[in-house]
Amino acid sequence: MQLIAFDSGRQETLAPVCRAILLCFLTFLSSCAPEPPPVYAPPPSAFDRAWSAALGAARDEGIQVISDDRGSGVIKGIKGEQEVTINIRTQADGNLRVEFGQRGPKGEDPGLAGRLSRAYDRRMGR
Repeated sequence: MQLIAFDSGRQETLAPVCRAILLCFLTFLSSCAPEPPPVYAPPPSAFDRAWSAALGAARDEGIQVISDDRGSGVIKGIKGEQEVTINIRTQADGNLRVEFGQRGPKGEDPGLAGRLSRAYDRRMGR
């Protein structure tokens, strides 16, 4: 199909102009890629949440973490002369058991394990 325009009595062919416009339009459309769908990360497991909360609670109470072995579920740290141990275990029914223990000279900080437990509960949203 050939388009013809009349200008002052002259006959001009618009086909090359139309092709150029069409080519520009198609180039524009092909460069507009759809946005990729959002990638959603799965929610953290109960163990991951408990592990993060236990480490955070230790920091909240000023405990210097010396070692943390995620595989065995044991976090060890110190505060002053107190040695702190946090054990996170998955029980047979699938629930988690979190234990806080402290060892050191009597009377130095008798409520540390309790404060640590409360800090853990706050971080777990309890």
